[in-house]
Amino acid sequence: MLSTIPIKLTLLLTTALLQTASPTSIPRQAACDPFTNLAGQRITTSDQWTCRQQELSLLFQTMELGTLPLKPSSVTSSFSGNTLSITCSESGKSISFSVSITYPSTGTAPYPAIIAYGGGSIPIPAPAGVAMITYNNDQIAAQSDQSSRGQGLFYTLYGSTHSAGALIAWAWGVDRILDALTQTPSVRINPSSIGVTGCSRNGKGALVAGAFVPRIALTLPQESGSGGDASWRISDSIGSSTQTASEIVGENVWFSTAFNAWATRVSSLPFDHHLLAGLVSPRPLLAIENTDYVWLGPLSCYGAMSAAKLVYRAVGAEDRFGFSQVGGHSHCVFPGSQQQDLDAAGMGTTTLPGGSSTTGTVIATPTANCQARWAQCGGMGYTGGTCCVSGTTCTVLNSYYSQCL
Repeated sequence: MLSTIPIKLTLLLTTALLQTASPTSIPRQAACDPFTNLAGQRITTSDQWTCRQQELSLLFQTMELGTLPLKPSSVTSSFSGNTLSITCSESGKSISFSVSITYPSTGTAPYPAIIAYGGGSIPIPAPAGVAMITYNNDQIAAQSDQSSRGQGLFYTLYGSTHSAGALIAWAWGVDRILDALTQTPSVRINPSSIGVTGCSRNGKGALVAGAFVPRIALTLPQESGSGGDASWRISDSIGSSTQTASEIVGENVWFSTAFNAWATRVSSLPFDHHLLAGLVSPRPLLAIENTDYVWLGPLSCYGAMSAAKLVYRAVGAEDRFGFSQVGGHSHCVFPGSQQQDLDAAGMGTTTLPGGSSTTGTVIATPTANCQARWAQCGGMGYTGGTCCVSGTTCTVLNSYYSQCL
């Protein structure tokens, strides 16, 4: 078991390294392996994994997302009708925002709830007993285009030059909603049973919130694609048909400006987004994707989430991980064929998963033992089906991995 001294020393060394980091100065041995830290040490205990998660959090904040501030010195809240109003104050500055709550027609208060970025497209609160909290994340950090940098209530409080990109600023807002729910019992929401969801760019935000807000009980990113549950490295290898890091940093302000230096050299990053999902572990995660939109990188999402599944397995929480991607529907329209996967994540229960409810590893596959498009069909050590559905071919990507393409 690690003592607190080595844990603190490792984080101090990581901080020192990142202060002078460049795309050529980060140790490459830790690039993709969840269980090797920056010092090259193997992670073999739960205490060491906790330390590794702290290291990964620091890496993501420093190199990709920007810094997540601590709780402001003052967070106050009030509740009227179905509106929860929140005021945050820090260093003589104050901001206020509100969220609306839609209560379920069944169940008993205090209710579990889902914080839905922009309202969310997953059909909530249709599941019995689950409330929906509509979060206007654009109010916290604008995301129209590059001109949105430093705009929004987060930057009013912390300054327009703060390192946080929109994704981490939105996560800060989710944390403040949880503060308000905790200190306002009249809202009749259980703050220990809160999920988060969003689709597309808001799906990226939902995954980041799940990774950086430990109080989130269930993380449900939908069609988050590149910058969400996709792998930077795999997306880069696919090329122009899938959004890459170098393209995404020019599109919007979701990431810190520090990421610009790494976007054209993602193979030099000491992490990828299977490790962003690893920050959610061991809490439940269900990532939902759409195979009809190549721009989202369904191949890349499958690769990253397959690796994330191994993280969950290693920490003894594989039954809390789910990944489901099917096509045949429009972007951000939740199909009925994925409802059973959503139900398995605990959405149909009166309490969101906190330990007993499970998602299971769900990857949509066809009948006749043939693998779906984007599914694995071969590779060293693979024991599953080797045929692919009509219109796809089992393609060898490397000695360890073949995929239906």
